[in-house]
Amino acid sequence: MRVLVTGCAGFIGMYCAERLLARGDEVIGVDNLSPYYPVALKRARLARLADRPGFRFHEIDIADAPQLDAVFASARPERVLHLAAQAGVRYSLVNPQSYVQANLVGFANVLECCRRHRPAHLVYASSSSVYGNNPKQPWSESDNVDHPISFYAATKKSNELMAHSYSHLFGLATTGLRYFTVYGPWGRPDMSPMLFADAILAGRPIQVFNHGDMQRDFTYVEDIAEGTLRVLDRQPGSMPPCDIFNIGNHQPVALLEYIGMLEQALGARAKLDLQPMQPGDVRSTYADTERLRAATGFAPSTPLTDGLQRFADWFRAYHAGLPPQDGDPA
Repeated sequence: MRVLVTGCAGFIGMYCAERLLARGDEVIGVDNLSPYYPVALKRARLARLADRPGFRFHEIDIADAPQLDAVFASARPERVLHLAAQAGVRYSLVNPQSYVQANLVGFANVLECCRRHRPAHLVYASSSSVYGNNPKQPWSESDNVDHPISFYAATKKSNELMAHSYSHLFGLATTGLRYFTVYGPWGRPDMSPMLFADAILAGRPIQVFNHGDMQRDFTYVEDIAEGTLRVLDRQPGSMPPCDIFNIGNHQPVALLEYIGMLEQALGARAKLDLQPMQPGDVRSTYADTERLRAATGFAPSTPLTDGLQRFADWFRAYHAGLPPQDGDPA
């Protein structure tokens, strides 16, 4: 297949692109290399794809409608995996306009390009943040998600509504994936594994919010990539042709237990700076993944201890300037 992958220099995007190329698909990658976090990491991810047969890259912003349409017109993708977005809950309190441009304007442009150029399936990244502070757990796709508690979550809920309308009006096959706390080698520097590992190895305190009374459904990135591609390969069976799936590990882990596992993987102790809950955060996330299992036969299989050890090995190698080994994607 020819697959257009937006956000191909991102964390999940790189893993998905590598898997697509490894199985013989052609990948047209799009990324604007946003400076939200160090571009050097994005370029290092991109370098892993650059020399692969079947890979082409376009450095454009999805908020630029004419440029994006030109890529669609030349590439004629059979499927689209839309992972480009402005990520991060806390940053949405500081710079909401970047979320408007990337997550709303950019997604509208992707939908319009799909309407005009008719790929067989558009799969896009939503987020577990759409569930807000829903006290009922595990969170199911049928739960009400009308009460986001961050602007980031509001943009992701908006994406689901926008996709539904295009499926209804134009018969466009769309599937949204609600990702749950993705971690692993090559991860984002604004997420806890990178923040914590950097501080622990440097002997600095790590900020632990809600005084450690939190849980997260940590999901290893290679499991995420496998589940994403299984969804990409199928067609929504509903009418209108749109679906929503949770992708999580279906196993929430207490924050302090997670920190202990990371300490063991790094071989160093953490200094804890206990802080109150931050605006936009939720106390616990927990994915009901039965719909995904029923539709694709897929369920994550990487234990958190194994995934954190692979992350720790990669983190040490990457920051020492050594070629990563154990953290390499499949």
